[in-house]
Amino acid sequence: MSGRTSGDRSPEEYVGLEEIGDSQVERKLTELKWRKTKRRLFTLVGLVGVGVVFGLSLEVINFSVGELVTQWPQFVEALTMGESPYFPPGELVIPFVGVSIPFVDLGEYWAFMVEENLILRIESGGSLLGLGLVPPLFYDGVTIVPGAMFATLAVAVAGSVLGLPLALVFGVLSSERVVPYPFNFVFRGTMSLIRAIPGLVWFLILIPLAGVTTFTAALAIMVDTTGYLGRLFTDELEEISDGPIEGIRSTGASKSQIVPFGMLSQVFRQFIAWIAFDLEHNVRAAIGLGLIGGGGLGLELYTQRQLFRYTDMMACIILIFLLAGSVELASQRVRSYLREEEEDGSKTGVVEAFVNVPRNILASTLGRRGRP
Repeated sequence: MSGRTSGDRSPEEYVGLEEIGDSQVERKLTELKWRKTKRRLFTLVGLVGVGVVFGLSLEVINFSVGELVTQWPQFVEALTMGESPYFPPGELVIPFVGVSIPFVDLGEYWAFMVEENLILRIESGGSLLGLGLVPPLFYDGVTIVPGAMFATLAVAVAGSVLGLPLALVFGVLSSERVVPYPFNFVFRGTMSLIRAIPGLVWFLILIPLAGVTTFTAALAIMVDTTGYLGRLFTDELEEISDGPIEGIRSTGASKSQIVPFGMLSQVFRQFIAWIAFDLEHNVRAAIGLGLIGGGGLGLELYTQRQLFRYTDMMACIILIFLLAGSVELASQRVRSYLREEEEDGSKTGVVEAFVNVPRNILASTLGRRGRP
């Protein structure tokens, strides 16, 4: 082995371009140095590439720090001052002291929510939900008028439920375990086409079918759910084990029996978790669709933005936060419960799982779930 110190070695030896000796150890050391040098070069090239793309992106969007500085006073004024600020100021005067404490007047938010029926309104007469579900036989009748928040939730739920069967069908038929290659790519390609078109564009495409309505928004979410949820279902089916499939096949089961009992039974919990996650995503998508005419909170937010009523915009944003946060919390609890069940190794039937999910999620949230 060479007795030279690191200071005596040439730059070529340091980066691994020149061997430092003839022994196997020294040749291995040279190879490791060259690999390290290549990693550094690739990292440098990658950073330069990202920097160039980032700079071009800023150029395309006309990014300007000077404009931010110029508009900053106007933004601050919109927050707490002006005719309709985001945070309407209020003062609480302490009696006998003469000291006033500033605070955000939440009453203005609530007044707008009630006036525009952003949550719900209860009216006398008629029937429950105005749909004739509960006829007023022995009472004067009560009509519950859902507001914009529930309209947004309804769009997300309706679109998710309508898209779920299609996602299941496409997800199963896209799996090579069910439909042999290359015929399964017909379904994979269809889902890829659906995912390539954003939900907002699907809404615009479907306008001639149902108009600029919440129904069109639900249809757009249905199509979007078919592409994304179907792909997730396919990925889960590709990861299942072959043991249960072979066991059912050995009993003489047909293909139509192997798919539900040998394949879908292995990924039932994963499917439920992905459905909960997709619903969480679709609530946010429904809000975005409202901004282009899909109704609900998004439409109300867009209307107030057009009128520059920042206080009313903030009221809509608060409800959006509460709605999206509540659905996300419920979705997380569902996925957490399913993970705990999988770790416990417990086996639950499909019907029993659906019946017990609300009770088990509540118990899990309160920390009372029993362990075997």
